[in-house]
Amino acid sequence: MNKLSTKQRSQILRMLVEGNSIRATARIADVSRNTVDKLLRDAGGACLKYQEENLRGLTCKRIQCDEIWSFVGMKQKNVPEDLKGEFGYGDVYTWTAIDADTKLIPCWHAGTRGAESAREFISDLADRLDTRVQLTTDGHRAYLEAVEEAFGADVDYAMLVKLYGKTTKGDERRYSPAEFTGTEVKVISGDPDSDHISTSYVERQNLTMRTNIRRFTRLTNAFSKKVENHMHAISLHFMYYNFCRIHKSLRVTPAMEAGISDHVWSLEEVVGLIPDEVPKKRGPYTKNKAA
Repeated sequence: MNKLSTKQRSQILRMLVEGNSIRATARIADVSRNTVDKLLRDAGGACLKYQEENLRGLTCKRIQCDEIWSFVGMKQKNVPEDLKGEFGYGDVYTWTAIDADTKLIPCWHAGTRGAESAREFISDLADRLDTRVQLTTDGHRAYLEAVEEAFGADVDYAMLVKLYGKTTKGDERRYSPAEFTGTEVKVISGDPDSDHISTSYVERQNLTMRTNIRRFTRLTNAFSKKVENHMHAISLHFMYYNFCRIHKSLRVTPAMEAGISDHVWSLEEVVGLIPDEVPKKRGPYTKNKAA
């Protein structure tokens, strides 16, 4: 069985985390699309496992949360009747949290935009924290019950609701958002510091995702065809973001700023997280018999 070298695999991963599609990466690296696809699955699974185990006991002080829309397979309006309501077809929302101080992404969750996904996401976030935090979300109502269940009264929580004017008409509505008119702050629990009630950092992270994960880029044919690969791409992106890429304002990686890592990871180290494959045993040799 042919196996790519660590250098070749790290180069392929670099293309993926810098915004190339699967097919573009295959053409540039001169490998098959299936090779890139398999490497994404292997690396994504390894990155998810590593971050699940190591992003724990965090001492974050200010957390911002948001959801970013994408789709898998087809737009929601094109999902067949027999597949409607089944996760992995149509709309998929990625829930993200960011530490406003270290810029670390402590957790994320791919699911629907409903209450169940909100509970899973916020519960996961609460399990990773060792300190009381100030939490800011947008005005999505699913957060209310989820935050109360996960944190109880042990959180300083506020919602930042953005207000918009009249929407544009016709085709302009697709690409031009409604006019922004202001914000409304709603203190839900605790005593959040009004100077730090913001979702600016997590919204900027949404832009980073759309820029560096090709399947999130709008108006292309690079969208995810399988929800499993969608989640693998997200896991790889956040591994690169947290551990490998130096943050422009911090001058170190978010993981270093948070005290989780003592150096800038290389993509070769990320490749090293992928477990070695156990070679498959060949079946017994049978001699062909003449008819």
